[in-house]
Amino acid sequence: MNPKDFLISAYGVRMPRIIYGTAWKKDRTAALVEQVIVLGFRGIDTACQPKHYNEAGVGDGVAASLRHGIERSELYLQSKFTPLSGQDPMQVPYDTKACLSEQIAQSFQTSLKNLQTTYLDCLVLHSPLANPQQTMKAWQAMEQIFHSGGVKQLGISNCYDPGQFELLYRNATIKPAVIQNRFYAQTGYDRAIRDFCREHRIIYQGFWTLTANPNVLAHPMLKVLAEKYRRSAAQIFFRYLSQIDIIPLTGTTSESHMREDLAVFDFELTADECEIVERLL
Repeated sequence: MNPKDFLISAYGVRMPRIIYGTAWKKDRTAALVEQVIVLGFRGIDTACQPKHYNEAGVGDGVAASLRHGIERSELYLQSKFTPLSGQDPMQVPYDTKACLSEQIAQSFQTSLKNLQTTYLDCLVLHSPLANPQQTMKAWQAMEQIFHSGGVKQLGISNCYDPGQFELLYRNATIKPAVIQNRFYAQTGYDRAIRDFCREHRIIYQGFWTLTANPNVLAHPMLKVLAEKYRRSAAQIFFRYLSQIDIIPLTGTTSESHMREDLAVFDFELTADECEIVERLL
């Protein structure tokens, strides 16, 4: 990836404009992570949540990629603390009887061990907790990790209430640098949240970007643009998102699709064409 294929966050962290998501890869995780990094991906998203992620497999894949001459400093590694409500009761990666702040500290240490690294580029709260007070308590525990130097920036995921997100931002000492949400019509594509992000230099990451938008990808106007640029509809959509400073996550297991995802930086849509895509949302 070239320098233009990255964004710089409010905390000075260099973030790739496309990130590889590692959920549900199971035993294939290590091989896929090594593959995408060697092909050119520089951003990896995971979570300390054995129910859906093989975080240790991500670490093995990263370690294997480093043997190809890639430096850890070139990579953006992002993991998450998942509250008990999102964990499989049979494989919780921290002490369920510990207080919330200790659970977060234990989860973070597990992530470092799994990923075979001394720091994370971003630690994400996987979802808001039961109430704003609990969410803030979790955030403050994450802030302690930030102050200790263990992580370069913080973020939150699965937060679709603009008021809830703004409350977190206002009350946080270390402001969220990232929000990662499902990008789809059911939430109005998070327009209010994205407006807030633009005003406060917060980077919006979108997951389920292709799966949740079949009607957009199948729209005749997107097909016209795909034919013009000799690209797939998915590439046109990813390129549009990149140009409006949304970072999409891709979880493909296909090498051809991995290459296509990286190739979205080889062309550029005009302002009018971006408007066309915007009207499809």
